[in-house]
Amino acid sequence: MKKLNIVLFLLLSTVALNAQRPERGFLTDIEGNVYQTIVIGHQEWMAENLKTTTYNNGTKIPTVTEDSEWLSLSSGAYCWYKNNESHSDIYGALYNWFAVNTGMLCPDGWRVPSDDEWKYLEAFADTKYGMGDPVWDKSGFRGQDVGQGLMSRSGWKLDRNGTDILGFSALPGGERLKGSHSMGSNGFWWTRTENDATSAWFRGLIYGMEDISRDTHPKKMGFAVRCLRNE
Repeated sequence: MKKLNIVLFLLLSTVALNAQRPERGFLTDIEGNVYQTIVIGHQEWMAENLKTTTYNNGTKIPTVTEDSEWLSLSSGAYCWYKNNESHSDIYGALYNWFAVNTGMLCPDGWRVPSDDEWKYLEAFADTKYGMGDPVWDKSGFRGQDVGQGLMSRSGWKLDRNGTDILGFSALPGGERLKGSHSMGSNGFWWTRTENDATSAWFRGLIYGMEDISRDTHPKKMGFAVRCLRNE
């Protein structure tokens, strides 16, 4: 009887562990880059930053290395952090919002998430504020520990890493405007939601901070992108 109870305990423990384990998959973009994906609630996200240099219709995305040209753009473009392609495997590319707005940046069947779709992710990751809580509609830093829940377990400055409880594995890929900045300490991601003629909504994670920022920045900024599967 004792042996039977032990076997039953191990079986139930395995079932519980599998129930908690995130459901993962894979996605391939038009260039053949393969990304891990993760199911979070009713959403399926890329668990890595996008690094394609080609729109999903086969058109090449312009790469711009000079800061003066980057600042003058009003059309889609991408760059590597500090123009160094070796960063691409870990951090992906930095895109301006004009590239996001083409609707062709993500692989077929996927899209750049909206501001509201990010709110769903945030509420799912936070241990205090749930779905529909008005805190998610605020600008600036919000939430209790959502940032910790989304940050990867390594790679952040001074080992101020996250718990990555959902497998989202957010990394500090930095940003670009007048040069590239903040790799290792900050991560920024575009939403597809426009704020006004010159700015759009984004999300930001900062090392050592447990919450997450929701704010607007000029469309000329270079931020990372995560894609979300169409429902």
